[in-house]
Amino acid sequence: MTDSPIKTRREGAILEVTLDRPKANAIDLATSRIMGETFQQFRDDPDLRVAIITGGGEKFFCPGWDLKGAADGDAVDGDYGVGGFGGIQEMRDMNKPIIAAVNGICCGGGLELALSADMILAADHATFALPEIRSGTVADAASVKLPKRIPYHIAMELLLTGRWFDVHEAKGWGLINEITTPDQLLPRAWDLARLLASGPPLVYAAIKEIVRDAEDSKFQDTMNRITKRQLRTVDTLYASEDQMEGARAFAEKRDPVWKGK
Repeated sequence: MTDSPIKTRREGAILEVTLDRPKANAIDLATSRIMGETFQQFRDDPDLRVAIITGGGEKFFCPGWDLKGAADGDAVDGDYGVGGFGGIQEMRDMNKPIIAAVNGICCGGGLELALSADMILAADHATFALPEIRSGTVADAASVKLPKRIPYHIAMELLLTGRWFDVHEAKGWGLINEITTPDQLLPRAWDLARLLASGPPLVYAAIKEIVRDAEDSKFQDTMNRITKRQLRTVDTLYASEDQMEGARAFAEKRDPVWKGK
């Protein structure tokens, strides 16, 4: 639909998803549900391998929860749809790489959305914050994720003060992968997406499931599940044509041809 807050562009195995909801790209319940449906379709489409999430315009990536929508009756604990808020942070079995291309203000639930991606690129004018404390609520997903991504005391400072920080500080803490100029943000994201799309999708799936499993497990417990092929993606990979193709390509000194099966 032309009036949808979510715009998509598909090129080969890559899907670009743009949150385009003027003026600020805030997410209400209806938008979150559309985002969830979009990313569910991406997850389940065998021909798609990589997604890019970005915001419409040059000023906002996403400020998070739509407070105007909340004032009009959207409940903060309402139905965000499949995948939870923004469609990806609770999406089950999301075993494909997602790149966040942050093109401006990225705060609150918008930062949580970016944290749900696997890689984050940011334009040099982007700014970040977790200001939920100022509106009397909690940045729940960020409270779970941020202390695992950056030093604990810095994460707690950002959560407890809600202060703003720029791309250079974010890069310094390892929160983002790369800083670009605004005009190079999407081209760089697409270059990275094309690189990933040329790689082995079954290996990517196994990596993502292993990382999720290890997040709440002891090292040896996860290793045991891997070696016993108790993780679905690992079992699929070890029995796949791609596993054999990788070995053959190495022996034959050629580039592998990945089929995802």
